[in-house]
Amino acid sequence: MNDIQLALNFYYPTLILFLDYFGTVAFAVTGAFKAIEHKADLVGVVVLSVITGLSGGVVRDLLFGRIPPLALTDPIYFVIAVVTGFFVFFTYHRIKKHLDTFLKCDAVGLGVFTVIGATTAYSIFGQNFLLIMFGGLITATGGGILRDIIVREMPLVFARELYATASFVGVVIFFVLFITVDPIIAALAGILTATCLRLLAMKYGWNLPKARPS
Repeated sequence: MNDIQLALNFYYPTLILFLDYFGTVAFAVTGAFKAIEHKADLVGVVVLSVITGLSGGVVRDLLFGRIPPLALTDPIYFVIAVVTGFFVFFTYHRIKKHLDTFLKCDAVGLGVFTVIGATTAYSIFGQNFLLIMFGGLITATGGGILRDIIVREMPLVFARELYATASFVGVVIFFVLFITVDPIIAALAGILTATCLRLLAMKYGWNLPKARPS
């Protein structure tokens, strides 16, 4: 094992944990912004921030039989989401002009949550691609879907640009490299693939085909 591989093995868990926290903040920010756009009060902003930041992982854990879910046993995730909600509420008029930056951070969160969900599924079910795919997708998109449903909007995942598709491609890359090369390389490649595809879709307005209503 070379020095680079040793360094990756040593720092990888810390890096993933940091990115997991970062993804929670990024998703929570989008929830808080959405709540403010719909004229929610402070409680509504914080609640939607928490739902968006945590519910993807919570739903995944419940469906996979991990009870109680990790996000509810490790209080740091809940604290991060609550603090983010308060921060956005009190600084909204100063930071709203930077929404595009937060959306780019959200793309990173998408990639991170995709791989975390896929890794969680693998740790429970082994090399079952369908469950690995489901774990990655629900972790990456579940919070956003619930956020949009709560405010009575068509979920972004189903309507605009490549979101779930970016997550799916990230899962495929992760799975192929995981079983053929190396778990750490697979995770990093999956994160980069989903993140970059989402960023490109945002920049160039890539969308899946839509049916034309008659």
